[in-house]
Amino acid sequence: MRELRLLAKGALSTRHPIMAHIIPIRRCNLSCTYCNEYDDFSKPIPVETMAGRINRLADLGTSILTLSGGEPLLHPELDQIIAAMRARGVLAGMITNGYLLTPDRVRRLNNAGLDHMQISIDNVMPDDVSKKSLKVLDKKLQVLAEHAEFHVNINSVVGGGIHNPDDALVVGKRALELGFSATVGIIHDGDGQLRPLGERERKVYHEMKAMENRHFARLNFFQDAIALGKPNNWRCRAGARYMYICEDGLVHYCSQQRGYPAKPLDQYTRDDIRREYLTEKSCAPYCTVSCVHYISYFDFFRAPQTLKSTMPEQQKPPLVKIQGAD
Repeated sequence: MRELRLLAKGALSTRHPIMAHIIPIRRCNLSCTYCNEYDDFSKPIPVETMAGRINRLADLGTSILTLSGGEPLLHPELDQIIAAMRARGVLAGMITNGYLLTPDRVRRLNNAGLDHMQISIDNVMPDDVSKKSLKVLDKKLQVLAEHAEFHVNINSVVGGGIHNPDDALVVGKRALELGFSATVGIIHDGDGQLRPLGERERKVYHEMKAMENRHFARLNFFQDAIALGKPNNWRCRAGARYMYICEDGLVHYCSQQRGYPAKPLDQYTRDDIRREYLTEKSCAPYCTVSCVHYISYFDFFRAPQTLKSTMPEQQKPPLVKIQGAD
């Protein structure tokens, strides 16, 4: 009921963000080759600074805050940050690689008030592309199944150089066996843009779509066009309904478009939200950043975008000829 109330609030008014991703630490303990969102040296953001950013986002009316990175579990005061999120009444989420989960760590997340966790698992066996493998993480998933009081979603992936597309099916089936929800994502390139899928990847993608649980992530029909190498015609509300707050406290469109508008959060106003709400983004047709798509569904039927972004035009990816495709 709490989640439904917050989502209803987001649907009724367009004057506030629905979701923000916020970075407590840029450092990661892994180095997946397709990822451009981490380093191996950054220090954690002080908890007082994080609390200030959380309060500012809550004051703007944000309903959902998700901790990302880097690897958020590397932050030594993560529990306090989650508690600060819950103290402001927002839904508290986290995206993690899962490596640092233990029974005690999961219980601490329960006590802090975490609502939602997502783990992306890229393959069954670790390889040169990604170490986020089911072989390594299966025991961590069992720990979550036994101890977690928050919702857990396991996201498997295709594309982006993943060697064996069938691994996504193995990961998805294991997630469902453990009582988690399961989704599939299409890995973007370094600019967050479409990398068309091969024939076997498309088949696995559609098999995974049939397995997915009935929850909000089922609203990923935009990926059907991506799987076919086609653009999507949609109104991206990044910078308004969705915001990405980097470790420096700047507001960006998303993790793949850092630098736009790059305005300090403590100076970000409802005028900025309205401007970006009405701004058409040149990267939108071939975007694969699913969280922005999901949030933009709230407003697909209203407020045509009449302003042009200052972003450079994005190069269209090569399309894939598919037999039987329109």
